Amino acid sequence: MRINDDLSRRVIVHGARLDWVPSPAAGVSRRMLFRIGGEVARATSIVRYAAGSAFPRHTHTGGEEILVLDGRFQDEHGDYPAGSYFRNPPGTSHVPAAKDGCTIFVRLWQYRDGDREQLVRKPGEGEQAEPRAGASAATVLFDDGHEEVRVEVWKAGEHITVENSRGLEFLVLAGELLVGDERLEAQSWGRVPAGTKLEATVGTQAARIWMKDAPLLHPDVLSLPEL
Repeated sequence: MRINDDLSRRVIVHGARLDWVPSPAAGVSRRMLFRIGGEVARATSIVRYAAGSAFPRHTHTGGEEILVLDGRFQDEHGDYPAGSYFRNPPGTSHVPAAKDGCTIFVRLWQYRDGDREQLVRKPGEGEQAEPRAGASAATVLFDDGHEEVRVEVWKAGEHITVENSRGLEFLVLAGELLVGDERLEAQSWGRVPAGTKLEATVGTQAARIWMKDAPLLHPDVLSLPEL
């Protein structure tokens, strides 16, 4: 399966408008934003856990990156309310579940070789950074020199410019943006190749944006088993 796999082109996906596709685990479904591969895939998805659902124990051979969008995500290590961000590097394992249901944003098999840092950021945690023009807040969740992950709050009505030297991926968490002639709402996801700025106009309410500044695929990205 190949979905939005041309990394040389800008992509915008209105995630909230996509159909939910069942996963192998009962009660767990997903909206596929980017995918290369079958059930084991290099993938970016929005995943919904129905109340009481769980995924069997599995090892993240290719690494996993998660942002909790709503509800409360859980595993045997703890509870993660909306706004939690964590990185499970290659070799880690867990039993993900959601007693009361939740929705998460997930990136799989996109770790670079040698990235072994495990990280959990609960809501409100992270390093505060100087907001860019038009923003009121910026929180850096992760920065290892190879990639930077942050959440920013953009002021209502502002025009925002994001420089982009390495590659940029973003997810609208709340509010609305106008990018070109497309109106983006919560769960809208975008990917912008290096060298192209992101230009956006914020709607009538402030917007919260998750962003990753990094190569769209690391040169030393871990290889999928079937490749």
